Amino acid sequence: MEVFNKLYSSVSNTVSQLSGVLPGNPVTREFEATQFIASAGPGLLWKMYKGYKKSTKQEASIFVFEKKLLDRFTKADRDIMLETLKRGIVQLTKLRHPQILTVQHSLEESRESLAFATEPVFASLANILGNMENMPQPPPSHLNNYKLYELEIKYGLMQVAEGLAFLHNDVKLLHHNICPESVIVNQQGAWKIFGFDFCIANQSSAGAAPYWPFNEYCQAMHALTQPSLDYLAPEYILSASHSPASDIYSLGMVIYATHSPTHQTLGNIGSDYGKFKRFANELRNLSPSRLSCVADGLREYVKLMLNVTPELRPDPHQFLKIPYFEDVGVKTLNYLDSLFQWDNLQKSQFYKGLPQIIQKMPHRICIYRILPCLTKEFVNAPMVPFVLPNVLLIAENSTKEEFIRYILPVLKPVMLIQDPIQILLIFMQKMELLLKLTPGEEVKTDILPMLYRALESDAQQIQELCLSVLPTFASLIDYPAMKNALLPRIKKLCLGTSYLAVRVNCLLCIGKLLEHLDKWLVLDEIIPFLPQIPSREPAVLMGILGIYKLALSHQKLGITKEVMATKVLPFLMPLCVENGLTLSQFNALISLVKLMIGRVEAEHRAKLEQLNSIQNESKGMEALVNSTTSPDTLVSAPGPASDVEQLFSGLGLQGSAPAPAGSLTSGGSLTAGGGSLSIEDKQRIAQQQKVAQKMNHQPLPTPTPISKPPPSRPVDLTSSLLHSNLNQLSNKPLQNTPNYNPILQSPGTTPQYQQFNQIQSPSTQFNQIQSPSSQLNQSTGFSPSLQSPQYNIQPNYQLQNQNQPFTGQNWPPGAPSGNFDNKWANNQNNQTKMKQDWSAFESLLPTSENGNVKKSDNEMMDLLR
Repeated sequence: MEVFNKLYSSVSNTVSQLSGVLPGNPVTREFEATQFIASAGPGLLWKMYKGYKKSTKQEASIFVFEKKLLDRFTKADRDIMLETLKRGIVQLTKLRHPQILTVQHSLEESRESLAFATEPVFASLANILGNMENMPQPPPSHLNNYKLYELEIKYGLMQVAEGLAFLHNDVKLLHHNICPESVIVNQQGAWKIFGFDFCIANQSSAGAAPYWPFNEYCQAMHALTQPSLDYLAPEYILSASHSPASDIYSLGMVIYATHSPTHQTLGNIGSDYGKFKRFANELRNLSPSRLSCVADGLREYVKLMLNVTPELRPDPHQFLKIPYFEDVGVKTLNYLDSLFQWDNLQKSQFYKGLPQIIQKMPHRICIYRILPCLTKEFVNAPMVPFVLPNVLLIAENSTKEEFIRYILPVLKPVMLIQDPIQILLIFMQKMELLLKLTPGEEVKTDILPMLYRALESDAQQIQELCLSVLPTFASLIDYPAMKNALLPRIKKLCLGTSYLAVRVNCLLCIGKLLEHLDKWLVLDEIIPFLPQIPSREPAVLMGILGIYKLALSHQKLGITKEVMATKVLPFLMPLCVENGLTLSQFNALISLVKLMIGRVEAEHRAKLEQLNSIQNESKGMEALVNSTTSPDTLVSAPGPASDVEQLFSGLGLQGSAPAPAGSLTSGGSLTAGGGSLSIEDKQRIAQQQKVAQKMNHQPLPTPTPISKPPPSRPVDLTSSLLHSNLNQLSNKPLQNTPNYNPILQSPGTTPQYQQFNQIQSPSTQFNQIQSPSSQLNQSTGFSPSLQSPQYNIQPNYQLQNQNQPFTGQNWPPGAPSGNFDNKWANNQNNQTKMKQDWSAFESLLPTSENGNVKKSDNEMMDLLR
């Protein structure tokens, strides 16, 4: 949290500093300033901000001069200072050279400030040497304890000398203020000339000798409005002249200040003009011991550059040729800056030897100086195989943060290049490095698609390298990508390749990926795929065997007994007789087969034992239900077993006898062949057990013995029923009650009687005479199919008094009558209140003398009789 607070405070300070300066400046329309990083120029008056261009998001630096800094000046000095600063930036904008700071947006002025934009910069040389004037406090972190390497100093001085050569020979311009405040170090570490505030242009005509007008130093003016006395050449005061050699003197003093432990000049003059005069005279007898801090190869040349006589000083070209710059590192950096002038053959030769140089260079130079030059070659595809190893070599010495910021963004486009094929090969060889430094999200989006393309490549070496590195980051691959993208490509490669090594590597890769897969993906995708592999070489067979062993023994995976019995074992058994197997390979194969057979046997035996226990329980329940059957029930005894039955009796094929049609086990669900019972089956079995227990505790119904009537002559049943029906039509009440036999009399039940009063006619009455079994069903509600007790009941249809009609009044006392719908009986009870209607039979009666029909009831009954 402290880091975020510091970052927030830094951003807030930058915004607050710029809020009163830049809003009115036109530079803010195109550029956005984000961080105050350095200062430069005379008195370090220019503040340098890190920023970017709004339209293209391209990095840039914004230089800002706040006019309020001149409030301590007099009005005359303030006006001179403003004009001097403006003139320097205008001159800088006109110049274009690699060793001169590049301006991206020209100078803009507002009421509060001056501003312009340049290429991205790091700091001024004065800031690097410890001068933090006009800088935020505390200073930026990138400048803390910053030390220049000797190689950086060598190449920086070389660049400044090249810039001076351009100014003196091509532009005919004197800089007139070469000092650490006028040297800018850009983001790549290159030294660029800046601060043309006091430059002097050539005033001679074309073809004439150059002439630079001379202006004497004015002590009345402010020191910042004139060149720095610490770096001003002695002839300025000794002979009132200047020349290109004056800039060489200034460069010599910069070299001394750079190497000096205190980073001070020899004279340490400051703004004291009198001290400057004395020091100019002392230079005539400069002791070599005072230059002891300067490097050995450069010391004598620095003494020459600081000579009082301008003509004895070396010019820029001579300075560039001294042995001090004959350094491998300097030459390498110089070659990188001029690569655009070479052809591909020269470039390839240079890149081949570059790794040996990179290993000897400071890492900061590799990151900020060499890497940007190398990445420019990525647009040239034929050169990528030569450049890429050098970039990855720099990545090996980089931190993860440096890799993500500087290297990974430039590698992403290269990962998409498929031709030349060597690019993929280099990436495969350095895949471990990439996986170590690349964040997980970029692995999924950039590296994994590159591996897919490598699997589809035709190069055997690339395929093998890709298969070897895939398992190392399998944990970063999500499940859909593994199932739908990676595994299908590996399987396709394994089936289609003609290289044995590639096929074996495919199997090894799949074996290493198993722990990242789930059980069903292995059973659905991996196990069915193995028998499809066309080759039967021992190496391939051992790879297949290894996958089976891993899948079988892994606690998360496992192979079901059905898969082993139907797919794996039928595939492995023929492999056991392959002639190419060695003894150890055969032993490994046969031991796996035995292991699988043992597992199939154990698992299936356990299942059958479970089913057998369920069947036994079902049979016990059936026997319990059958035990309630009457002992009088006849059961056929089993016949003797035939020879065939005896032959198969020991194989468990006889099964159990089918349950009766009406048994408690409906549909035979208790003896189903399923390995386990569902919750519904278990609930049904429990309910059946409960019903069986209730039936066991109930007393058995006992039938009432039927009294046998005395033997009598046979009676015609039809005539008897017809006579009984006719008696019901008579008007005479019945006097005697016939002897009714109950159909079923059991303890705890109400006697039921035959319903002869429902018989309406002789024909229907005869049809309604039911069999004993049907009467039993209607009267008791029991069915023979439910294994109920059997009763031997003989119906008795004989009436004791055949001459009496059967009516509802003849029921014995206590017999139920509410269960019968007997309309005829009800009419008999009300016959005193209602008269019979005989109109339908009037045509059968004789007529009287007057023509009337006799309608007495007795006559009607006599007629019907």
